[in-house]
Amino acid sequence: MTVAPKNALRFVLITLLIDFTGFGIIVPVIPQLIEQLIGGDLSQASLYGGWLTFAYAFTQFIFAPILGGLSDRFGRRPVLLSSLFGLGVDYVFLAFAPNIWWLFLGRIVSGLTGASYSAAGAYIADISPPEKRSQNFGLIGAAFGVGFIVGPVIGGIFSQFGPRAPFMVAAGLSFINWIYGYLVLPESLAESNRRKFEWKRANPVGSLVQLNRLPGANSGLLLSVALLFIANHSCESTWTYYTMQKFAWDAEQVGYSLGVVGITIAFVQGFLLRIVIPKFGQKNTTYLGISAVIVVSVLFAIASEGWMMYVLLIPFSIAFLATPAIQGYVSNHVPANEQGELQGMMGSIMGITSIIGPVLMTNLFSYFTRTGASPYFPGAPFITSSLLAFFSGIICIVCFREETKRMSSKETISDGNPAES
Repeated sequence: MTVAPKNALRFVLITLLIDFTGFGIIVPVIPQLIEQLIGGDLSQASLYGGWLTFAYAFTQFIFAPILGGLSDRFGRRPVLLSSLFGLGVDYVFLAFAPNIWWLFLGRIVSGLTGASYSAAGAYIADISPPEKRSQNFGLIGAAFGVGFIVGPVIGGIFSQFGPRAPFMVAAGLSFINWIYGYLVLPESLAESNRRKFEWKRANPVGSLVQLNRLPGANSGLLLSVALLFIANHSCESTWTYYTMQKFAWDAEQVGYSLGVVGITIAFVQGFLLRIVIPKFGQKNTTYLGISAVIVVSVLFAIASEGWMMYVLLIPFSIAFLATPAIQGYVSNHVPANEQGELQGMMGSIMGITSIIGPVLMTNLFSYFTRTGASPYFPGAPFITSSLLAFFSGIICIVCFREETKRMSSKETISDGNPAES
């Protein structure tokens, strides 16, 4: 099947939207289900929540470069469809988990199926001209945002029927998504742009070693992205626990708040990004996004009323400009037959940071909210996030300056003048 790039982009974004909606459905009820299975309180549940995310992330770290390499060899479509079907099976498995260890097994399966991010990112790169890649990568975030508008609200509503009901709803959406993709999702990678699958480049260690092959300072920029991913886990991994602990929110209130998060992500990455990058460039857009993380994370940590979290989500939304700006910048330096490998690297980075981030943030939260904690400070993960974003910004400044010097040197040589040492 061959379709216009615009239609192909629409197809894959709808696929991702349904996928993210399914994930968003289960977020508000995970703490409640963990509490039920371990017979503990919210602080104890946060520890298990961190290790569950660790299990998911470690599996994703292993399999993301493999799926990225397979998508370079066999195309994006079969990898995406296999992952979507596996995710639906996993949600059913989680819905009937009789103990906490089944949740761990389910999260491992989710990590394997969730590694489809590498194929989806490569799909976007295949159908996007270089000048549009950052904006189109931002549309992945917009799909995530819309999924988090709809998903958590649905999850909060169905949580009234127990913490397992939302998992069945998510499973149904995943199977619908698989059928939709099977019927209408076209292949994006031409036969002429495919490459041989190589284990030495597809294993996670080999994938990270390949970072050294990236031109200029791009490997440093991916390190900056890694720090941002870890920083983001102050929200991703502890938002539910933080708001329940500090403001006594229930699953339904958490669902509504995550819906607001989704609205802001969708607006920023689906609309604002397409205006900001052409106007200010990828570098300044990156700085703007990182600055928002640094400042607003501190304000999250010291917020004293629940309504403040909603207000702060508006300036925090600017943070979602940074990652697609960097991702587009790096993608423009990679040939077409290695886009899957690059997205596999991104998947490995997401995986390894999702190993570190949730465990770091949930342990910080648990330590500072445990019985007798001194000081008692639920906002500790957000302060850590601010510090990590600060160091990420420093790395970006250094890398962008190095790349500017490198490009200036190349231009000088091409003009027939000796480059300065």
